[in-house]
Amino acid sequence: MLERWLPNSFTHRVACKAACAIVLPLCLAWGTAQALWQSPAPAATADSFHEWPASWDGAALRPLALGAVEQRFAERFPGALARMTDGQRVFVLRQVRTPTRMLHPAADCYRALGYRIAAERLQQDAQQRLWRCFTAQHGAGAPLQVCERIEAADGTAFTDTSAWYWSAAAGHSTGPWQAVTVATPLARGPL
Repeated sequence: MLERWLPNSFTHRVACKAACAIVLPLCLAWGTAQALWQSPAPAATADSFHEWPASWDGAALRPLALGAVEQRFAERFPGALARMTDGQRVFVLRQVRTPTRMLHPAADCYRALGYRIAAERLQQDAQQRLWRCFTAQHGAGAPLQVCERIEAADGTAFTDTSAWYWSAAAGHSTGPWQAVTVATPLARGPL
């Protein structure tokens, strides 16, 4: 059928390949230029505002300042980020609007910061919520118990970040999602 309006000749085949050789790099250059021209969304926009809880399981929470690394991370994060404490534990709360690979396991963050990770396990709390927990220790410092979970808008919870991502990306879990990481100091001792 194609041969009716464009005969299959050597000249036509060469011309078609030459046109593709010109058009494809132009399309690639255009897509790259558009990606470079787009600037990242500012961190503190009206739709990234999130009201954080005032308490956690009956304990009053107070905000903590983000560190320099956390602030840089928050500027590109598709949602909102906060650090809070109840006086004993440190909470990292993330409200996530869209599926993102920027939400990754807390164990990865702690390893990147030089912590040794041990005793990874699933654990239920007093409210019967399931958490992914591990013990983290930096040098001779006191070890921490770190637990994390992600909760969807409908109450569905995830303890595995990869499972959350694929469920959210496939549309099986709807957001916004709240990811909670809780670090609790343990008695000084080896891992």
